[in-house]
Amino acid sequence: MTPGTGNASVPVSTEIGTEVTNGRVTDVALVDATGRQIAGELRADGTSWVPGSTLQYNTRYTAKITAVGKDDKPVTHESTFTTMAKPSGAAVTSELILTNGATYGVGMPIVVEFGSDVPPESRAAVQQRLYVKSDPPQPGAWRWFSDRVVMYRPEKYWQPGTKITARKALDGVKIGDRYANEDASATVTIGRKLTIDIDNATKMLSVYVNDALVKTAPVSLGKASTPTSSGTTVIMSREPYTVFRTPEYVAPVEYAMRLTWGGQYIHAAPWSVGDQGHRNVSHGCTNVSTANGRWLYENTLVGDPVTTRNTEVGLDAGDGWTVWDMPWEQYKT
Repeated sequence: MTPGTGNASVPVSTEIGTEVTNGRVTDVALVDATGRQIAGELRADGTSWVPGSTLQYNTRYTAKITAVGKDDKPVTHESTFTTMAKPSGAAVTSELILTNGATYGVGMPIVVEFGSDVPPESRAAVQQRLYVKSDPPQPGAWRWFSDRVVMYRPEKYWQPGTKITARKALDGVKIGDRYANEDASATVTIGRKLTIDIDNATKMLSVYVNDALVKTAPVSLGKASTPTSSGTTVIMSREPYTVFRTPEYVAPVEYAMRLTWGGQYIHAAPWSVGDQGHRNVSHGCTNVSTANGRWLYENTLVGDPVTTRNTEVGLDAGDGWTVWDMPWEQYKT
């Protein structure tokens, strides 16, 4: 078992190594020096036991593992170890982009953003401490989209009604020459299946609920100098009112649903109603009427997938939550 007995300066992110040969683990117990029991659970592959909360710095712990072999006779191993002192210096910060208790669309990725770059040699250790549990279970994978952003998606869209618990247990994980200092989790629910298709060829937006067409709306997309990106992203935020501010213009808009970090939204644009369904006049956003914008705002969720087709340019990976803009076989590599 690991950590071995007598080990000192053990990372507070440590897990109790429980891998056995020709047998199975039946119980793991972890207590601190005061006898307080630490909750936790085995990894699905049985290789380690994960404490339910980060261990305390500079603290002595005792772990006991009980396993049975082919003869069903229990064998217990024990280890006492001491965790590391709290690191000095600035910590690596991170954020889990989920609101506990919220309901999201079927395309919602699990997103962790870091306040500074995560070097490639530290990423495996980071991913080892990122956990996603879904009910019902659905296979998924993490992928790095930049030096500061890692995202998780299932193989297919989440099943409606899925309960997801995500945890970033990064306190004590060494990232480069610094340490992370946060352990946070959130439990969320996946709502109904709603997807949006935007076709530049017809200049129409179509909304599907459980794969049945429920709404269409004419649109005006980005003009030739500022084309809308083709690809699949998800709604990242929803605002009843906002103001777009750029060096070229300032525009107050209603019913804005963000699709990319680069500033592409679906939003109400009463000034282009005459163009909607006929020609593209926007700066890259998907323009709809105020009535259609209100309907979309009232009926969508953050995490609803949006696919745009037949425009002049493609979507850049990482410009938004672009986990669905590549095949699963490519994504999981």
